[in-house]
Amino acid sequence: MSTQQSAILNTDSDEWIEVGRLEDIPRQGARVVRRAQGDIAVFRTLDDEVFALRDRCPHKGGPLSQGIVHGKRVACPLHDWKIHLDSGLAVAPDEGCAARFPVRMEGGRVWLSLKGITA
Repeated sequence: MSTQQSAILNTDSDEWIEVGRLEDIPRQGARVVRRAQGDIAVFRTLDDEVFALRDRCPHKGGPLSQGIVHGKRVACPLHDWKIHLDSGLAVAPDEGCAARFPVRMEGGRVWLSLKGITA
């Protein structure tokens, strides 16, 4: 299970929000941004790429933030479904999609848009 940190946000804004420093997110792990509309998992790969998905597996709703990151995929901790971090799509033969959210890096800090993107 990956190490996890949480940030709690009570905002409905579609604007970009600062999640924290890249170092605040463990490599091959996630940080959770909690929202009333649903949690968002912000993932960091071994190569320091950052992705954000709804923290809910499309299969049975498992917490993706608690899964293991391998390359650009995360394995759901409930039933081992693999989800592509860059698209939110389940790896075949499984089908489904976790909503993804834009992220950007500025000066070593991670920014997240609360406006989700469909695959």
